Amino acid sequence: MSRTALNRDEKKQGWREPGDDAGWLNPVKERFLLRLLVKKELRVRYRGSVLGMAWSYVKPAAQFLVFFIALGVFLQLNRSMPAYAVYLFSGIVVINLFGEVFGNCTRSISSNAPLVSKIYLPSELFPWSSAVVAIIHFIPQLLVLTVGSLVFGWRPGLTEAASFAAGFAILVIFTVGLGMLAAALNAAFRDVENFVDLIIMIATWASPILYPVSLVHKEMGGSVLWSLYAHNPLTIVVELFHSAFWRGYARTAHPSGEAQAAIDIGSSVAGLWWFGLLTAIATFIVGALVFDRAKRSFAQEL
Repeated sequence: MSRTALNRDEKKQGWREPGDDAGWLNPVKERFLLRLLVKKELRVRYRGSVLGMAWSYVKPAAQFLVFFIALGVFLQLNRSMPAYAVYLFSGIVVINLFGEVFGNCTRSISSNAPLVSKIYLPSELFPWSSAVVAIIHFIPQLLVLTVGSLVFGWRPGLTEAASFAAGFAILVIFTVGLGMLAAALNAAFRDVENFVDLIIMIATWASPILYPVSLVHKEMGGSVLWSLYAHNPLTIVVELFHSAFWRGYARTAHPSGEAQAAIDIGSSVAGLWWFGLLTAIATFIVGALVFDRAKRSFAQEL
């Protein structure tokens, strides 16, 4: 019997060659294994912890208070921007999800070295399980943001729901793509994870999270730098979240000056959602291809 016929017969019986898998579709086909890895990551992360999942509230709350006091109170952005607390926190949840998905995915292969090198599991499950854990931590922050927005008078509609859905989809697709690319590189070069930490720190200030986007437009409007800033997928996602949770209420507060400029310019940036989505898909494809090629040598690298 020929080798081709043998392979065909083995596949009919459910057998396959090592590494012959569904690629980036592995998390969908191997949902049971993905759930096991997610549970494992949650258990390991909170082993010996008293607060456990409560840290999903404590960390962003402390982060919000520091930025709100420093920028909202001391720099008086709370006076010039209606519902600055909602504006600030809707950006913080974006950068927190970006940072956790990107950082965890980058370390997902190296931190699971015993599993990767000794047991065959589809390698895509590791960055995806890290992303799912990050989304689980994102949910409590989203609930707090929703309640806080309602207190300020926010009333969601179709526009707000569409803005949130578009922003969340772009953020997850874009960040998982970056994470898979970084995870493949980090398996061979451990310096990559330190470089990723640096990117996350810079991204906090390179997007309109802590300050109005109108301030950037005032300094760079019409220049190449402004175009690069406005077309940054993170900038687009942040402004989509502002559209979802802040901009509708801010318009009813009769804003003027910097606040009105932030509403108008932020709306135009959010209108670039299609560019953000295309960039996210392209990044995901590149990350998946690089990861698929690199995964065959993970065991040797580790």
